[in-house]
Amino acid sequence: MAFKPQTEDHETMSEINVTPLVDVMLVLVIILLVTAPLVTQSVNVSLPKTAATTPEIKEQPLQLSIDEQENLSLNKSVINNVTDLETALQKEIGSHPDIAVHLYVDQKVAYKKIAEVMAIVQHTGISKLAFVTVEQ
Repeated sequence: MAFKPQTEDHETMSEINVTPLVDVMLVLVIILLVTAPLVTQSVNVSLPKTAATTPEIKEQPLQLSIDEQENLSLNKSVINNVTDLETALQKEIGSHPDIAVHLYVDQKVAYKKIAEVMAIVQHTGISKLAFVTVEQ
């Protein structure tokens, strides 16, 4: 901002100070940038209704579950430890090489146990692993 030296004659200043105008415009631009994505995120779509169908599955997937006490079961039969799990999975993959595993895990089970079981499933050669959840 340039200042004029004061002189004896008191002329009125004819320049407009644009600094407050720029500040207000920048605030308006920031408000626009923040609120624009919020307005466009919600899109009202009327989805079509269909009848519930079940997919055609050639082979039923294995049901591997871990309960709250971290006990393992494969197709509702109790498995004592992870080595027994690995042998049971290898036996199943020998008869059905393209089988899938559905993993049912209690929400209180530690991630360490889940990762260990997932590593065993992957080590046996099963590539299709799905987590089963419940709708609320």
